[in-house]
Amino acid sequence: MTAVQDKRKHALEGITVLDFTRVLAGPYCTMTLSDLGAEIIKVENPKVGDESRTFRPPTFGEESAYFLAVNRNKKSLALNPASPEGQAVARDLAAKADVVIENYRTGVMERWGMDYASLAAKDPSIIYCSISGYGREGELSDRAGYDPVIQAESGIMSVTGEPDGDPMRMGVSLTDILAGLFAGQAILAALYNRRETGQGQRIDIPLYDTGAAVLVPFASAFLTAGLEFDRFGNSSPFAQPIGTYNASDGPFLLTVGNDALWRKLCMEVLEAPELPEDPEFASNETRAGNRQRLNAILNGIFSEDTRGNWIAKMRKAGVPAGPIRTVGEAMTSPEAEARGIIKKVPHTAAGEVSIVRSPMNLSGTPVRDPVGSPLHGEHSEQILRDVLGYDQDQIAELASSGVIKLG
Repeated sequence: MTAVQDKRKHALEGITVLDFTRVLAGPYCTMTLSDLGAEIIKVENPKVGDESRTFRPPTFGEESAYFLAVNRNKKSLALNPASPEGQAVARDLAAKADVVIENYRTGVMERWGMDYASLAAKDPSIIYCSISGYGREGELSDRAGYDPVIQAESGIMSVTGEPDGDPMRMGVSLTDILAGLFAGQAILAALYNRRETGQGQRIDIPLYDTGAAVLVPFASAFLTAGLEFDRFGNSSPFAQPIGTYNASDGPFLLTVGNDALWRKLCMEVLEAPELPEDPEFASNETRAGNRQRLNAILNGIFSEDTRGNWIAKMRKAGVPAGPIRTVGEAMTSPEAEARGIIKKVPHTAAGEVSIVRSPMNLSGTPVRDPVGSPLHGEHSEQILRDVLGYDQDQIAELASSGVIKLG
């Protein structure tokens, strides 16, 4: 380990990422890299910027809440890379970058001269990450990818929802977010490999592959045993009792994943020692096979007391259970306060904005103190001046011709 590495406050301090991504998967990736200390130069269209700036309502002041959610710590350069002058700026920035990441349609970066082959020919150490719907190679490479469609096509929706209802997609954009996390992992692996070899590489993260990879354990059940499961709502085909149960004043979620927890629930919480002795409930396999009768018995017992009292008893016994909350209730819950989940951070226009902090807690190289998302083109002049060394005349000419937008 070198002296420079010893002095790093953040794990990715000194790493520069040139970010051509928009909306969610790519921005989520670069946000996690920024939390770890990387410098993110976010390239946005000069006219409207990242499309998520227009996803409103809701707003915070003039800023889209969606954009605020995934763009903290970044610097915004409003640049038109479709113009020859903009392409020259982009290439100059790529020469200063460690990582380039993009999520445009296949062929766009090639038209701009910003594809991996073009950049690697000049700098073999460049790490280049593409996030796409169906990969950058093959017959599907031209197809655009959107999280709701990927959830449908990958099988995720088929196992989500109530048994007697329609297939449902997740309320959050699951494959977008997970693709962003996979991209971040791959970039970290490529940076580690480059430190050892000096060589960069190309990374391809398709949303469809991500959807298939997280279909656990349903994909394995089909591939190994030919089994396809119906939807189980909030329950599970693999362990019981798991699901939503109703106390006298509202629902809660209970998860009993093994026989030891089942006995704890019965003996220490329900005070029903006869239940684990019943042959229909003695093992997880028999409980799963007699799920309907079991749930009827449990709901009858749970209806006799309040949700708060039941959850308190289960927590004392070490049985996993919790209330079903709204987002607002979750953000203001005792757990959120105890974990310091919500942070107030500075924002150029709003003064201060509340965010959900990074969940990464590192003892030696902690995540950076966050700042709010950038205004559109807020750092255009600073980046061209300080990173590329452009003088005021060059910057003014680019601005007057519409190649850049100054914040």
